[in-house]
Amino acid sequence: MIVMDIESSGLDSGRCGIWQIGAVELENPNNTFIQEARIDDKDEVTQEALIITEKTEQELRDKNKQSQKQLIENFLNWCKKCRERIIAGQNVGWDISFIQNKCIRYGIHDKFHDLLGVRIIDLHTIANLKYKEKNGVFRLKDEKTGKSDMSLPNVMKFCGLKDNRRVVENGKLIKEGEAHNALTDAKLTAECLRRLLK
Repeated sequence: MIVMDIESSGLDSGRCGIWQIGAVELENPNNTFIQEARIDDKDEVTQEALIITEKTEQELRDKNKQSQKQLIENFLNWCKKCRERIIAGQNVGWDISFIQNKCIRYGIHDKFHDLLGVRIIDLHTIANLKYKEKNGVFRLKDEKTGKSDMSLPNVMKFCGLKDNRRVVENGKLIKEGEAHNALTDAKLTAECLRRLLK
């Protein structure tokens, strides 16, 4: 299983870019992938993305870095060497849809589909099912909305892990900590998966 995460210039996969992909092979934790790219000229950058990653827009648009297309192709080539090409992650459907949108834009969607397809395992789902098994209810933000509150920090807490990463809400830093990094987040997700699946 490949546990992956991306860092992007914002949350909208149609308007923002991917600048970092990180991944770890769950069964072989020494096999990791981490690379960065420059976002495209037309990609938007949000303030929240800059705060959470401690990057500047200039760093995300650095012409000395490889293109997003090359980053994605390198990631797909790395995945090709993994025994199980099932993708896992926290809210991983979002990460995969971001990569898929870029693959369509760059004309490499067939390569994506041939290597990975759409077989995914979502940490969020597993964690909330285990939470309900233990507590009798899903972890929700509130009863009115019924929306899940199983964010990665909450999954980590549920799994007995400390979250040292910074937290940003509505474009404002609300908790100091380490800047988000795709490989670090992929490794944290992998550890949560290990603990929940045991």
